[in-house]
Amino acid sequence: MVHDDATPDPAAGTATAPGLADGHGDHVDGNGAMRIALSGGPGGGKTTAADLFRREIGDSVIIVPESATMLFAGGFPRVHESTAQRSVQKAIFEVQRSLEDIQRKLYPDRVLLCDRGTVDGAAYWPDGPDGFFEAMGSTHGAELARYDTVIFFETAAVGGISVEGGNRFRTETEEQAVALDARLRDLWSAHPNFHLVPHDTSFLRKITMGLSILESVVSTQRDRSSR
Repeated sequence: MVHDDATPDPAAGTATAPGLADGHGDHVDGNGAMRIALSGGPGGGKTTAADLFRREIGDSVIIVPESATMLFAGGFPRVHESTAQRSVQKAIFEVQRSLEDIQRKLYPDRVLLCDRGTVDGAAYWPDGPDGFFEAMGSTHGAELARYDTVIFFETAAVGGISVEGGNRFRTETEEQAVALDARLRDLWSAHPNFHLVPHDTSFLRKITMGLSILESVVSTQRDRSSR
């Protein structure tokens, strides 16, 4: 059971949620192509890393954009009332799943680099993660298993750095960003292939570390597929 107020262990990533096989997610692609989830608290650098990685290795990668930003940019309301929050998170979840499935059908042999994943909504759910997965008709383990690897970019807010950035749809304060980062990490760290990119005073060093992890996991998967 994942608790809404849990504080993640810095060495998290060893626990595996029910429904996950050891060593990899039982992802839905089934053709050797990878599906990688990038997550983390606001201002972690995941979107920058995704764009740089796509530029670096080109057409072999397809980015699945963050569904929440797409919806809010299109006029979807930001709300605080619990019932309305549930409706918002249900919409984000369905759009996220649909975007991933569409991109996989269109590009079956490419790496899907997902800017957030279907697990993220559980960190925003008013009734806690268990209520989220039940409402979505799924389980924590089943949603983790959609992804082969998770790369988690810790929010810069843990170092007291502003997370405003260039995303005008990001509304969290530094304190809220740190709390959200902890909830997200608690959820994602149950994946057997969880990689943490910790906060660094140098954003360049942090992004370089994230790109190195991305390159390593994609290279490893390619080596396995070529055998």
